Amino acid sequence: MIQKLLIANRGEIACRIMRTARAMGIATVAVYSDADAKALHVRSADEAVHIGPSPAAESYLVGEKIIAAAKATGAEAIHPGYGFLSENAGFAQAVIDAGLIWVGPKPASIEAMGLKDAAKERMIAAGVPVTPGYLGPDQSVERLTKEADAIGYPVLIKAVAGGGGKGMRKVDAPENFEADLESCRREAKASFGNDEVLLEKWITSPRHIEVQVFGDSHGNVVHLFERDCSLQRRHQKVIEEAPAPGMDEETREAICAAAVRAAKAVDYEGAGTIEFIADASEGLRADRIFFMEMNTRLQVEHPVTEEITGVDLVEWQLRVASGEPIPLRQEELSIDGWAMEARLYAEDPAKGFLPSTGRLEKLNFGLAYRIDTGVQQGAEVSPFYDPMIAKVIAHGDDRSGAIDGLIDALDALQVWPIKTNAAFLRRTADHTEFRNVKLDTGFIARLEDQLIVEDIPGELEWAAASQFVLADRSPESEYLPQGFRLNAPATMHATLSFRGETRTIVDDGTAHLIANDFGSPVVIAGQGDSAEAFSALVEDERIVIFSAGRALPFDRMERGTGHHHAHDGDIIAPMPGKVIAVDVADGDAVTAGQRLMVLEAMKMEHALTAPFDGVVEGLSVKAGDQVQVEALLATVKSANEE
Repeated sequence: MIQKLLIANRGEIACRIMRTARAMGIATVAVYSDADAKALHVRSADEAVHIGPSPAAESYLVGEKIIAAAKATGAEAIHPGYGFLSENAGFAQAVIDAGLIWVGPKPASIEAMGLKDAAKERMIAAGVPVTPGYLGPDQSVERLTKEADAIGYPVLIKAVAGGGGKGMRKVDAPENFEADLESCRREAKASFGNDEVLLEKWITSPRHIEVQVFGDSHGNVVHLFERDCSLQRRHQKVIEEAPAPGMDEETREAICAAAVRAAKAVDYEGAGTIEFIADASEGLRADRIFFMEMNTRLQVEHPVTEEITGVDLVEWQLRVASGEPIPLRQEELSIDGWAMEARLYAEDPAKGFLPSTGRLEKLNFGLAYRIDTGVQQGAEVSPFYDPMIAKVIAHGDDRSGAIDGLIDALDALQVWPIKTNAAFLRRTADHTEFRNVKLDTGFIARLEDQLIVEDIPGELEWAAASQFVLADRSPESEYLPQGFRLNAPATMHATLSFRGETRTIVDDGTAHLIANDFGSPVVIAGQGDSAEAFSALVEDERIVIFSAGRALPFDRMERGTGHHHAHDGDIIAPMPGKVIAVDVADGDAVTAGQRLMVLEAMKMEHALTAPFDGVVEGLSVKAGDQVQVEALLATVKSANEE
C-alpha cells in the first residue's frame, strides 16, 4: 500500500482525497500557490510544498514542479484529483518515468479517449452505441456541409479536442452552417490548439446520463451504476443525482454493460466515467442512449455514486494504484436509496452569474448530510481559480427524500458577504418540473426566469429582521449576546433599511425569537403552515437574514450606517475585483451605454456603462485598484439635471 501521497490539486477535491488517505493511514503532501498559502487543503495535509505564483499556469499546471515536490518529500504516489493535469497523458507518463505511482489510468488510455473522433471510432469497434454523425478526416467546408445535410438539421458541431462546452455549436438551418463552423473552429483553435471538428445529430430531448466504471491491473472492470447530470447551464453541470430517474432495469443493464465494454476497449484502470446522451423524448430507452465521451479521472459528482453504493471511490483508486484488485465483484454492488449533489458557487445569478470574490466572513453549512468543501469561515475566495465553495450532498430513501434533504441543506446555508447561487439551486431542486422528472439539458435555460429571482425581502423577512434587532437591544436575552424579552410590549419597534427602502416595524407578534435544538437563535415568522424559520448574522450596523438560500442585509437605522444606497446615476461595483481599465475622467460627458470602466474577477471581465446621457462626477478609482462589492465608483449626473 502507498505510504505517502502527494495531491496535485487544491480546494475541495484535495481535502476530499486527504480525508480518505488519512483514514487509510497514508501520509499526505499538499502543493500550493501564493494565493493558497493559507488554504484549507494546505492546513489539512501532513506536509505542504509551495510550487509558484497564483496563476495556475505558473503553479498547478507545471508538472515538473509537482514531480519535484513529490521527490523532495519522499511521496511515492501522485493523485491528480480532477481538472488541472488529471487528464494530461504527458504528465501521467512523466510521473511514471520519475519512478512514482500515478493514481489514475494508463497514459495510453487517457490518450485513447482524449480526441472525440478517435474515441468514437474505438467505441463503434467495441459495440458501444454512438450518436449518428460524421467524424471523418476530410475537414473541408464542402464535405462537412454535405455530411450535415445527410445527418439532417439541427446538427451539433463539436471540436474533437473539446470539453467544458467550448468548441460546440448547434446549427438549426443549412444557411447558418458555414458561419457557425468557422466560429466553432476559431474557438477550438484558441482553447485546445486543434480546430478539427466532428458532427453529430442534435438530440431534441437530451438527457445527460453517465456511468461510473472502475478497472484494475488484473483485468477486472465493474460499473457502479449511473448518474443523471442533465441539469446544466451552458454545458456546466449544476445538480447531479444517482440513480437516473426513469431508468428501468433493462435499460440500466444495457447502458452499464456498454460502459464496461468501453472501459475494456482501452484497457482501463482506476476510476472513469462513460458519458452518454439520451434521447428522452419517449423516456429512457436502451436504443436511444449514445456514447459521448469518456472522462479518464474521478468526477466532480462522484459523491452521489458513493452515497448510493456505500463505496469510497478514492479508497478504491489508492488500492488499485497500489496493485490490489477491485475490492468488490459486480454482483456485490447494488443501489441503496437516492443521492443528490448541488454545486455551490461564489457567483451572483441575478447579475449574469458574475463571480464573487473576497473573504467569507460568515460560512455555516448547518446540518447538511454531507459537505465536500475546501474552505472554512474566514477563507478568501480567490479570483484565480474555479469559484466553487462546496458540493452540497443529500441522501434519501427515494428521489423525493433526496430532493427534500438537499433543499433543507440549502435552506440552512449561511454565507456572507460573498454572493452564492444557493437560492438558484434551491428553486431548481424544488421546481415542479424537476420533481416530476420533466427534465433535459435545456431545463435551466428554458426556466431561467423562474429560477433566477432578485433577492428582495418579503413581509416575513422584514418581521424577522426586526426581531433580531429587538433581541440585540435587550439585556435580558438568553439567546443573543444582548438579549431579547419574550414578553416585550407591543409598542417595541425597530427601524430598518434595505437598499434604500426604510421601514419602522412594530412588534405585533408576527414573529418571535426562539432557540433551536442546538441553542442558536432563530426567528419564527408567520402563522401555521405559512410560518418560516430564519437565522441571522447580527452586526452593529447590519442584520443579515438567511432565508431559502438567500442572504438579505438590512441596515440598522437606529445605530446609523455608513452604507451607500444607490441612486439612478451611481456606478456601483457589482462584485469584488480589480479595475483593469478606466475610460473616463471627472467632468467627461458620456452617452447612455458608453463604457466607463472594466472590472476583472475570476478571469472574467465586466464592463460598467453609463445608464443615461450625462456627466461623470466623483470618479474614485483608477486602473489597478481593488474594489469591494457595492463600492461607489463614480456617478453620472443626468444631462437633464440642473
